[in-house]
Amino acid sequence: LVFTEEDKYGLYSNLLFKYFLAEGVVCGHDLFVASAKEHPDNILKELPAPLLDDTYRNELGEEATAVKSEDFEDSMKIAWRYQNLPKMEASPTTSTKFGHYYDVSKTMSSELFQSIKWHGFYLPEELSFQPKMKTCIMNSAYARLLQSIQRIIYQEGFDGSDPQKKQKNILRIGIQSLGSMLWGDDICSSDTPEDIHSLTRFLYVLRGLLRKSLSACIITVPAHLIQNKAIMERVTNLSDMVVGLESFIGSERETNPLYKDYHGLVHVHQIPRLNSLICDVSDTKDLAFRLKRKLFTIERLHLPPDLSDTVSRTSKQDLAESAKLLSSGCGAMAIGKKHLDF
Repeated sequence: LVFTEEDKYGLYSNLLFKYFLAEGVVCGHDLFVASAKEHPDNILKELPAPLLDDTYRNELGEEATAVKSEDFEDSMKIAWRYQNLPKMEASPTTSTKFGHYYDVSKTMSSELFQSIKWHGFYLPEELSFQPKMKTCIMNSAYARLLQSIQRIIYQEGFDGSDPQKKQKNILRIGIQSLGSMLWGDDICSSDTPEDIHSLTRFLYVLRGLLRKSLSACIITVPAHLIQNKAIMERVTNLSDMVVGLESFIGSERETNPLYKDYHGLVHVHQIPRLNSLICDVSDTKDLAFRLKRKLFTIERLHLPPDLSDTVSRTSKQDLAESAKLLSSGCGAMAIGKKHLDF
C-alpha cells in the first residue's frame, strides 16, 4: 500500500499516479482505477507513452555525456591507489534494467491497452446505480469502493489464498484523491469531523485485502487539507510506504535561487521493512523532483556551493540546514546514482 501525499495543486502527484498505472500497462498487469472527480477513461487516456531503450538513449544522450565527463573529472581527483578499488552501487546498474521510462509529452497508444484488462470505479456513476446503501462502519462511498475491489480480486483470480488455475498476474489498484469532499468525507473541511475513523477503517480493511491477494495499491490524499494531524498519523501507520510531494508553486522557494533547478521536494516519510512489525523511517532528506520537457525525474538535492549577496539570510539558513541533512542522509543514496528517472 503506497500512500502519496498530494502537492498543493495536485499537479505532480497526479503525474506520479499515472506513472504507476502506465508501468502496469507495460508489464501486462490488470488495472483498477477509482476516482470521484475524474472518469477512469480520461485518466487512462492521459497515461504517458513508454520510451524504448534506443529512444531513451537518444533523448538523454547529452545528459549521459555530461554525467560521464563529471565522473571522469572526479576520477582525476581521486588518489591513484584508490582508483582500482571496486565501486559500490546501491541503485540498479545499467546492465540490470529496472522499470521503464516514459515520455510525459506524449500519451500512450490505444494498442497497448488491448492486451490488458482494466476496471473503473467512478463514484458519481456508482451512486446513481445504487442510491441506497447504509453501513455503520464507514461512509457509503468507501463501502462501495471496497465491494468493487473485493469483487474484482475474487472474480478475476487474484486471491492468493485460493489456488489459481490460470497463469498468475498482478492487480494494480489506483485510488485518486481519497479523503476529499467528493468522497463524502469531511476530514478535509473540519478539524473535528463527524466520522473521524471512516478513512482509517477503510484502509484497515483494504490492507487486509491486499495482504491476501496478488495486488498493489497506490492512493493519493490531499494531506495538506487535513487539519487533524492525528488522522494522518493513523493513516501513516496503516500504510506500507508514505511519500509526500511538496511543490514550489506559490511558495517563497519558487523564486529562491537555491532551488531554481527544481520544482519541488520529495519527502519519504516511511518505507516498508520485511519481517518486521514496524516500518522503517527513512533518513533521506535530500530528494527533489523536476519536470523536464519529456521526463519527470527525482534527484538528490544539489545546492550551489557559493552564496552571493543577493541571497537572503533565510536562504542561507536553509542552505546550512540542507547541508546538515545531506551529510546525515542515507549512505546508500549518497553512494548510488545521482538521480532516479521514472
